[in-house]
Parts: sequence; structure tokens; C-alpha cells
Amino acid sequence: MVQENFNDLAAFAMVAKERSFTRAAAKLGVSQSALSQTIRGLEERLGLRLLTRTTRSVSPTEAGERLLRAVEPRFEEIATELASLNELREKPAGTIRITAGEHPAISILEPALARLLPDYPDIHVEIIVDYGLTDIVAERYDAGVRLGEQVAKDMIAVRISPDIRWAVVGSPAYFARHSRPKTPQDLTAHNCINIRLPTYGGLFAWEFEKDGHELRVRVEGQLVFNTVALRLNAALNGLGLTYIPEDLVDTHVREGRLVRVLEDWCPAYPGYHLYYPSRRHASPAFALLADALRYRVG
Repeated sequence: MVQENFNDLAAFAMVAKERSFTRAAAKLGVSQSALSQTIRGLEERLGLRLLTRTTRSVSPTEAGERLLRAVEPRFEEIATELASLNELREKPAGTIRITAGEHPAISILEPALARLLPDYPDIHVEIIVDYGLTDIVAERYDAGVRLGEQVAKDMIAVRISPDIRWAVVGSPAYFARHSRPKTPQDLTAHNCINIRLPTYGGLFAWEFEKDGHELRVRVEGQLVFNTVALRLNAALNGLGLTYIPEDLVDTHVREGRLVRVLEDWCPAYPGYHLYYPSRRHASPAFALLADALRYRVG
């Protein structure tokens, strides 16, 4: 039996997936010329053209698509098994990639990592803040964080926070110039700081509920942001009303920097969950992090 060298197959899979010799070479840490020579050698060995090259793009041929479908899952399985060998190490180790919204990244992930990582120097964590409903399998994340109602049914979910309430707040300076809204409909007369989230395809409608009556209000104002930090700062500076998780404003409300309104209209939503594919081989490092994040009542 002839001993195969699979480096050229791995190189082909990277080029086919990236649709670019430039990006593939950067990820593989080789020169474009060396990568091109490797692909040509593979095509000559197989007697088939695997990639169609133009000055602007690279795409797999029919044979290339078939080969990519065959080898890519195998390389992923090998990578997973190699990662699982960390179980044989004395200490948990490895890199964990998580995608999360800004609020849970700041309020939940960051404090948990501050407690965990000093005792485990071989664990590395990468957090990507993303408001879209990212496909963690396609994007090669180990896990994601979403509100409970947004987690797909085929995922394992670990609750990492209590239920989340939102708050409508403005500064004393703002309310010195404007009357306080008594109902959510009154917000249409106010300068509101809007939220743009890709998940909703545009501006986020503020959601309210009271006595079983649900209400969504599309507000208007001079400012639109996609981060909680900018919305909070704008409200503190008297530029309008903002709709924001209450844990981020509780201290400001207690100390008089912000005034909360419509509190009886702001319901609680299912808390954040860490979720990951059911087929994932959880490494000791990942299991340790998941346990550190797990929400425990009391």
C-alpha cells in the first residue's frame, strides 16, 4: 500500500473553502506560489482539474466539489479528535471560541473569565461580539450565547443568567425638558435612542407587556446605535430615552444619574444560555468553562 501524504488535500480544502489563494495561503502560513504549486501537483497526481482559476476568483470544478465534500468532514473529525486528546493532559487546555451579544459578553462572560482564567493559564478564550443569529457550526465556534427563546432545539443549552428585564431610562436633565411617558404609546412623542440589530433586519421595536397585553412600539429619535455602551452614554448625557437591560442602569438609577419610567410595562424574558452542538466532544477546558458560567439559583 502506497503511503499517502494528505498535506496537499488539506491545502486544497482550504483554497476551495476560502475561494482564494491569498486568504488560504495566509491561513496556512505559506506563500501563494508554494500553495499554487501544491495544488498543481495534486491535480497532476489525480489527473483531474480541481479548481477553476480566473484573475478575480477561484471556484471548485465538479470534481473539486466532490472531493471537498469527501475530505472536509474527515479533517474536521481529525481536528476534533486531536482536541479531545487534551483530556489526557494534567490541566485543562485549549482555545474556546464563543460568539455572544455585547450585553452578555460584558455582564456574564467577562466576570466569569476573570474568576476562572487565572487558575488555568493553558485555557485561551476568544469572544466575538455579534448581534446576528450566527450559525456556530458553519462559523466554527465552540459555543454561542443567546436568550433562551432564541436557542435552536437541536442544541444543548446551559442557562447562564437569571431572566432579563429591560428598562426605559432618561437623565434628570432630559426630563427637565420633557414630561415622563405614562404609557408606551407616549414614547412616540419623545426623542428615543434607537437600536439597530441585524437579527431584526432594521430598527428594533421596543417591546412591552402589562396584564397579558403585549405591545411593540417603533420609536423615533436623533440617534441610532448598535451597542449598549453608546446607548447608555447618550442617555446619561441627556440626549434621549433608551431601552436597555436593567442591570446596566440599576446603579445609575439608584444614584440619581438616570430616571426609570414605564417600569410596570417592562416584562422579564428568558435569560441567557450558552449553547453548543449536541455532537460536540466537550473538552475538559470547555466543560470547565460551561460549569463556571452555569446559573445557579441562590
